[in-house]
Amino acid sequence: MKKSLIEKTADKLVSAFINNKMIAPLPTKFTKTLSEAEKLRKLCESKIKDPIIGFKAAGTGIPVMKKLKEKKPFYASIFEKNFIKSGKKVKINKSTLGIELEVCYLIKKNFFSSKGSITMKNVTKHISHMATCIEVIGYRQKKKGITSFGDLCSDFGANVKFLIGQKKKYKKINIGNLKTNIANKKIGQSVNGNTNTVYINPLNSLRFVLNELKKDKVSLDKDFYVFTGSTVGVVPILGKGLYTGKVAQLGSAKAIIH
Repeated sequence: MKKSLIEKTADKLVSAFINNKMIAPLPTKFTKTLSEAEKLRKLCESKIKDPIIGFKAAGTGIPVMKKLKEKKPFYASIFEKNFIKSGKKVKINKSTLGIELEVCYLIKKNFFSSKGSITMKNVTKHISHMATCIEVIGYRQKKKGITSFGDLCSDFGANVKFLIGQKKKYKKINIGNLKTNIANKKIGQSVNGNTNTVYINPLNSLRFVLNELKKDKVSLDKDFYVFTGSTVGVVPILGKGLYTGKVAQLGSAKAIIH
């Protein structure tokens, strides 16, 4: 039986993901709109045997959402192979888009048996820990730039690597207004941010992802991470070496770019 275009495209992208290879840009049919991109993302993710350790929220910057005429963020699965310890090396290439600094939460697995929708009032009961996280983002295609959320979503959410700092037991802090900074001292690059740039705040971003998981009937049999989106936007990687990201009251995470 002849394979459909979406099946052929998914097979190429999955092979690139598994083997760390680059492929030609995807057909625009799968990148132009978020709805088409999500179909490809879900198909690709279903073909990966690596365990899922969590999910990322993406497109959480409201100004970017407005600029690209998108109505909401999206989420993508994060696989074990892309989850590494803070301070480890990350190899980049010409299709790397940049580096991000995020708040992440460890969610108890009993979330999956919870009833009803997740609200700002009940979201925190599902959290066990929180941490600072660095995400390196990019494509597995020979392409640059972002014209729509579909560009990012279609390519496994454009996630390359996640590096998580020390986890802290969850407690209530002013998560909607914490100063953040990511810097590479060696090359004199430093970018300031704030947690209030993340879809109102990281807890609201978490609420969005958890409701999307419920809607899509996703279930895991273990605790899992949710990465809530960048507090500094997409920071261009201007040079190699150590990038340190800090979130006030939460801690730091590090990545060595090479």
